[in-house]
Amino acid sequence: MKLDACELAASFDLEKLTPEFYANPYPTYRALREHAPVKRLPNGSWFLTRYDDLVSAYKNTRVFSSDKKKEFSPKYGDSLLYEHHTTSLVFNDPPAHTRVRRLITGALSPRAIAGMEPDLIALVDRLLNAIAAKDEVDLIDDFAAAIPIEVIGNLLDVPQDEREPLRGWSLAILGALEPVVSPDVFARGNQAVEDFLLYLETLVTRRRARPGNPERDVLTRLIQGEDNGERLTEKELLHNCIFLLNAGHETTTNLIGNGLVALSDHPAEKQRLIENPTLIKTAVEEILRFESSNQLGNRMTVEPFELGGVAVPAGTPVTLCIGAANRDPAQFADPERLDVGRTPNRHLAFGTGAHQCAGMALARLEGAIAISRFLTRFPKYQLSGAPVRGGRVRFRGFLSVPCRVGEDGRA
Repeated sequence: MKLDACELAASFDLEKLTPEFYANPYPTYRALREHAPVKRLPNGSWFLTRYDDLVSAYKNTRVFSSDKKKEFSPKYGDSLLYEHHTTSLVFNDPPAHTRVRRLITGALSPRAIAGMEPDLIALVDRLLNAIAAKDEVDLIDDFAAAIPIEVIGNLLDVPQDEREPLRGWSLAILGALEPVVSPDVFARGNQAVEDFLLYLETLVTRRRARPGNPERDVLTRLIQGEDNGERLTEKELLHNCIFLLNAGHETTTNLIGNGLVALSDHPAEKQRLIENPTLIKTAVEEILRFESSNQLGNRMTVEPFELGGVAVPAGTPVTLCIGAANRDPAQFADPERLDVGRTPNRHLAFGTGAHQCAGMALARLEGAIAISRFLTRFPKYQLSGAPVRGGRVRFRGFLSVPCRVGEDGRA
């Protein structure tokens, strides 16, 4: 039985999601925006879906805390997952957040990112050459997932022959961030943190002995710290290396995969982009808005606050629904339509305010190069089977996308 919008909003529970929601959450998000934009969930937390409300929460760091110690303690207990997620950049408030962010962003300067472009183009072209030699390809395994792993591996200067486990570790750790975590998912996530830490201890020891160029090697920069003597503790160093991989891996994979599938589903917009390749920058922004790689953010209120006429008490977990805000008609004209030339496009895929994604310029570059060069090489690509969704609410992407490109792009 199909629920109407009012019933859909009233029955929404983030801890009891349906297969229909995972396939397409946007009707539910629309219903929530219209009928319960500040929604109290059965577990006592609040769920926000309006664009303006998310911006208010992102920018008011005094009221809306990113520190997850209180929220994650009952979820993870005394585990390595708890240690990791409460130490990493994204789940901390200033001054800890400011100190770590400054060290990371110093190595992700516009100049440093511009210097990555030739290697990124070469990587994408190698992957496209390999794809051209196959009859059937998987857009995720053969292309989208391979790009950010190599980019982050280069940033940390991980030797090529040691990169194979990185993707599995990242998927396992991020999988444990879902609203409901099964014992198996928890165990895999915890084991991944343990294995990753053991590897990083070895890598850091080697890098201390033979430092790289801090202008290009993020790990060397984090080890050496700032000129004023500011350093990360050993625990902060290791966990923020894990964070760098996680933050740059699945979300960028999703950006590329979501983009190629969305363009396939909207052939007129795909053709428009092929005929007007200068639209690639606005197209990437539109893909980020239309199918946000990261759909949810979280905050904790540290004092009472009123939002949209609803009083939210202190000590309340709040979920910020990026996927809903990015389709809010109060901000975006005709928001359910993919428009590769949309401007302005002030989406929230990277958040906003103090916690805006530190690597967003790099993600945009990866997305633009990957999608534009794929379209140039294989303009007639077609999906050859049903794409398989990742089965997550927080990170929206695909596990598998079977595709046929034809020889040298001729379907």
